[in-house]
Amino acid sequence: MNTNEIRNIYCIGRNYRLHALELGNEVPDEPLVFTKPSHAIVPMNGNVIELPGTAGEVHFELEIVLRIGRDYEPGMDADTCIDGMTLGLDLTLRDVQSKLKAKGQPWLAAKGFKGSAPLGDWLSYPGEAALAEKEFVLVRNGAEAQRGNAGDMLFSVSELVKYVGERYGLGVGDIIYTGTPAGVAALKEDDRLLALWADNVIGSCSVKLV
Repeated sequence: MNTNEIRNIYCIGRNYRLHALELGNEVPDEPLVFTKPSHAIVPMNGNVIELPGTAGEVHFELEIVLRIGRDYEPGMDADTCIDGMTLGLDLTLRDVQSKLKAKGQPWLAAKGFKGSAPLGDWLSYPGEAALAEKEFVLVRNGAEAQRGNAGDMLFSVSELVKYVGERYGLGVGDIIYTGTPAGVAALKEDDRLLALWADNVIGSCSVKLV
């Protein structure tokens, strides 16, 4: 799937307990879903990603991203619905988000800006059980910044597919960002990021703040 084939981008907030707590947020009792526009998608293929440099801190959040290959129907098994996976960054204007949260306003300005959804190379989806057998890692300038495992998600892949599919619909071309583990932080000019799945690099980029 290339970027112009992506339709809806569903994102799950606070799906790892320690990440919710590190930002001082309550742990949700059901999936917290928000969306990004498709224009937020950019590849992570060794390129330079230009990000806003005048709106406060831009935080990285590495996540497992699932690709929907078959239209969801009630009762459908998640492994039947999903046909691919990758790692992606849910980039966040944290200062902007904090102001929006304080006012009870939507997060679009903080989460949906252009370039806020970098994606690595797509891999075949191994199934929900196998997904939890491997860890994903974000390396920042040669040092580990985040490490996560799907088994630590508050809401499993099956729960996310059922929740999103029944409430909003899931179809071919939709993707789901499944949430980020602890360790998020602000990006700096010329940061170099590597996204690793089971010790294999499937995405890389550097950062330019403009």
